[in-house]
Amino acid sequence: MTNTEPPVPESVLTSARERLEQEELTLADNEAILHSLSELTPVYENERSYFVLGSYDREPIRRLNLVVDRLNRRPDAYAFRMVDVRGEWENGIQKFCLIADLVTHVVGIAEKEPSDFLVEQGLLAGTTEFFEKSYVLKREYPDTEEDHPFGWMQDGVFELLESEGRLHRWETEADLTEAAEKLP
Repeated sequence: MTNTEPPVPESVLTSARERLEQEELTLADNEAILHSLSELTPVYENERSYFVLGSYDREPIRRLNLVVDRLNRRPDAYAFRMVDVRGEWENGIQKFCLIADLVTHVVGIAEKEPSDFLVEQGLLAGTTEFFEKSYVLKREYPDTEEDHPFGWMQDGVFELLESEGRLHRWETEADLTEAAEKLP
């Protein structure tokens, strides 16, 4: 970190240290992770930050990037994807948890195929501090004969979020843009 970069807030370092203490990491691993987190200065320089999750396959990533772009157009907001946090991370769940600790909002874009953030959905629903800041933009499939295209476990997560007013449905990319506008 250079002298012109703002220091990492102590609360961020404390949260990272608490997570890292649970793992057996080398000093070099520790330094690499803290360096990666220090690159996220926009998270604590802006009033709102959005950690946007979803599939990185060709078509879904366009929609993921659309949501990130829309959220970044807001004043005093910063949105990003997990791949935007550089560094070599052997433990993806650890990376997810450290980043989710830092942000004000976690946003998932749920599509039936491929549905690439199943593990994260479980962490969102199973961890109070993550659940309280989570929102999901769920794709609807009206032309399908399936009653539950996502499966019963994901439907349970969607129901929990819907009961809290944090599930927004979409079918088209225009609907997705509107759903993103409903996020706080």
